[in-house]
Amino acid sequence: MDTVRFSVLENLDSLPKAKVLCFKTMLRGFPKLEIDALIMKPMVIFLVFGMWVMVVVVKGKPGNTTSSSSRMHSVVNVGALFTVNSVIGRSVKPAIAAAIDDVNSNPTILVGTRLNLILHDTNCSGFLGTIGALQLMENDVVAAIGPQSSGIAHVISHVVNELHVPLLSFGATDPTLSSLEYPYFIRTTQNDYHQMSAITDFVLHFDWKEVIAIFVDDDYGRNGISALSDALSKKHAKISYKASFTSGASEREITELLIGVNLRESRVYVVHVNPDSGLEIFAVAKKLGMMTSGYIWITTDWLPAVLDLSELPDPDTMNLIQGVVSLRQHTSSSDIKKSFGKKWKNIKEKETSSFNSYALYAYDSVWLLAHALDKFLKSGNSITFSYDPKLRNTNGSELRLSELRIFNEGEKLLETILTTTFVGLTGEVKFNEDKNLIHPAYDIVNTVGTGVRIIGYWSNHSGLSVAVPESLYAKPSNHSPADERLYSVIWPGETTKPPRGWVFPNNGTPLRVAVPYRYSYKEVVTKDKSPEGVRGYCIDVFEAAVNLLPYPVPRKYFLYGDGRRNPSYTNLVNSVAQNTYDAAVGDVTITTNRTRIVDFTQPYMESGLVIVVAVKEAKPQPWAFLKPFTIEMWLVTGGFFLFVGCVVWTLEHRLNHEFRGPPRQQIITIFWFSFSTMFFSHRENTVSTMGRFVLILWLFVVLIINSSYTASLTSILTVQQLTSRIEGIDSLISSNDPIGVQDGTFAYNYLVRDLNILESRIKPLRDEVEYVNALRLGPKAGGVAAIVDELPYIELFMRYTKCEFRIVGEEFTKSGWGFAFQRDSPLAVDLSTAILQLSENGDLQRIHDKWLSLASCSSQTTQVEETSSLSLKNFWGLFLICGVACFISLSIFFCSILCQYLRFIPHDEEAHDHETVEPPSQTPRTGRRSLRGISFKDLVDFYDRKEAEIKEMVRRNRRHASRDSDEHNSSSS
Repeated sequence: MDTVRFSVLENLDSLPKAKVLCFKTMLRGFPKLEIDALIMKPMVIFLVFGMWVMVVVVKGKPGNTTSSSSRMHSVVNVGALFTVNSVIGRSVKPAIAAAIDDVNSNPTILVGTRLNLILHDTNCSGFLGTIGALQLMENDVVAAIGPQSSGIAHVISHVVNELHVPLLSFGATDPTLSSLEYPYFIRTTQNDYHQMSAITDFVLHFDWKEVIAIFVDDDYGRNGISALSDALSKKHAKISYKASFTSGASEREITELLIGVNLRESRVYVVHVNPDSGLEIFAVAKKLGMMTSGYIWITTDWLPAVLDLSELPDPDTMNLIQGVVSLRQHTSSSDIKKSFGKKWKNIKEKETSSFNSYALYAYDSVWLLAHALDKFLKSGNSITFSYDPKLRNTNGSELRLSELRIFNEGEKLLETILTTTFVGLTGEVKFNEDKNLIHPAYDIVNTVGTGVRIIGYWSNHSGLSVAVPESLYAKPSNHSPADERLYSVIWPGETTKPPRGWVFPNNGTPLRVAVPYRYSYKEVVTKDKSPEGVRGYCIDVFEAAVNLLPYPVPRKYFLYGDGRRNPSYTNLVNSVAQNTYDAAVGDVTITTNRTRIVDFTQPYMESGLVIVVAVKEAKPQPWAFLKPFTIEMWLVTGGFFLFVGCVVWTLEHRLNHEFRGPPRQQIITIFWFSFSTMFFSHRENTVSTMGRFVLILWLFVVLIINSSYTASLTSILTVQQLTSRIEGIDSLISSNDPIGVQDGTFAYNYLVRDLNILESRIKPLRDEVEYVNALRLGPKAGGVAAIVDELPYIELFMRYTKCEFRIVGEEFTKSGWGFAFQRDSPLAVDLSTAILQLSENGDLQRIHDKWLSLASCSSQTTQVEETSSLSLKNFWGLFLICGVACFISLSIFFCSILCQYLRFIPHDEEAHDHETVEPPSQTPRTGRRSLRGISFKDLVDFYDRKEAEIKEMVRRNRRHASRDSDEHNSSSS
């Protein structure tokens, strides 16, 4: 009977493995029966024989399709591909096995269907991984979990594309795997594109602009660093140097690599390597003294993957990585995650005491497939495979590719997987339109002491934050740098102060400094016989600023130009941008176009374009004293002098004897008083309240007018002593005269490109002598009408010519001189700080006075355009106030006079003496008179009387009225 049994099993070896599995499963249903017992049962023998015949016949027809519905298959094969003996593999293998067990034991999912895991070890080899994938596909798997390697994933993706088998990778983070070339590749972990964005935000959080990338030279390393380069360039930062090494590099090779890295300028290192060999980088760095203060080490998620495998990290390992900052894939804290942690402790077949985030993503990958299969099968779909005619073994090859079959419903299962959503150990599992998991987030951890501490989080929703990413998803997305915050970091060397991030390169190469070899204005910068080979104002400023830096800067000066004419400063700046020189030190003007290709320091000299012209003395003008005011202003001012004099005379006439007398004397008084107020020399006193009020306001107006007149006349007599046809930039543009510019400077391009002045009008001049000759000749004799140059040069020119020429108009550009460096050079930032220190402590001014001290021509520097006269528009407010005050005062005065006249004017005495006694019934006279009876002449006579006479009249009228009343009362009695 044993012979029969082995014969059957031998025949099974020649069948496809799927059929063998099915047959063996059936045999396992009768574990206690022997083969001879089966023979005694004809029904069982017939069933077994029929199955054997069926699979043999099917095997002989490779073009046929093997079909089975979900109700016929109680077992579904699921593959797994990863390196078991690796940091990730040792954590992932128990997690996948636990996930398979949990799915098979869960009564709510895949009811009646059991997942069968088929594992193949890729052994960290792309070749072996490919062979393992082909062997795995012979088992008719509906999906494969893995691999962990991005390089192997690239190769296997072509296999699963051909066979339509979804590949769920928990560890391949290469961003390029998301391309359309790999439709059946599904990344169930985070994409390195997001991880590199997180590193970029972290780097820029500390204002570092350059990093050095240390990475393994494979698909995983190269494509990850490429994503980092793209992310940095979007934020105006860059990778200054890429240091790559092969997987499995020796300690000597790593040592040589890090020695070269240490000679570079940047001290910010981003390490993107495999977790199995990454610690060798830090072991060598420790020996080379590169884990001390001033260094910044940032790693991707490979380092936490190593550390998380042990509940108690190895002290020797922790000693290597003190101060290192790492990113770890963020997984939300939940009850099911805590439950898995407890379950992990009870797993016997495991090699690590703890697990890393890859184990959680692998566990969720199995459950993602289980949920998708459950939905897939419940939708009535079947699982069928068919042979691919293109894989037929027609050339006698031993590879047996004809055993590979296409999963017919693979595309439907793929779509189901991508639309499946559930909450797993890592949080919400859901894919976006790019087949990436939603809500990518990372923990930012800092290795300190014997463990790690979380200093913050990063998510693509809100950037850097100290808040857990899940708490921010309900809020609006916010990537503002002002809102980004992290807890303090303990850097290598146990310091909490953020390192500068760079040092001057220690590779023995001095800074290449280009210095313009000028023909003119050699006080600024020129050649010298000193050891440096150069001297001048710019050199002294640069040397003083470099001496303030907290680190040495070896430098070597190179003359730019031949000294026979000024060099082109635009070409000088381009040479710095093209890496011919590291910096340019000299009178380099900071312009917009230049800042696009190089970085400038803080300006150490303010500058701007000005116009210099040849001028001549203006002829004296005998009527210049009338120019401060316009004609209208003179007429209105004179009229107000007379008007105010009349108002004051009106208000003072009845009370003040100085304003009384014969008409001729009073007219003279009005004129004298009016114009004497111009000099505040009036001798008449004012005694009335209204008169004093009007006079005070008028004297204030006179004060303003006098001051304005004096200032305007002074300006006319002292400033406008020069004349020229060129009065400023506008008149220069509108004229057709030739214009001189300094050879080599940006003034030529500015006039032509920005001001649209014809090139034929521009005449380059080399030095001060040519300046003088051109201005003296003038435009008609072959010279120029004006010279346009920067103010510092013009000040030197004015000293050279002893102020023979004049600056007209205002500076029409505002710029400055700065030192130019290559883009993103940290020296530009540090030297800017040093220049500010020079300015604050006065050294910058002392250097300026040493080289550029000038005999001031400011008193003769002028605006040649005519000073405009002051018009009525400048003073109508004052005149309005004064006029209103006069009107109000006169109104009050005349109202009081009229009331007084109506109430108290006396009757003629003759009429009063012959007046008969009124009847008793008649009311006594009150002395009032109706308005009809008022005579203008009487009113004028009344006004002309003194106030004392009016008061006496009032008293007399009151006595008469009292006497008349007494007589009337006595006659009545």
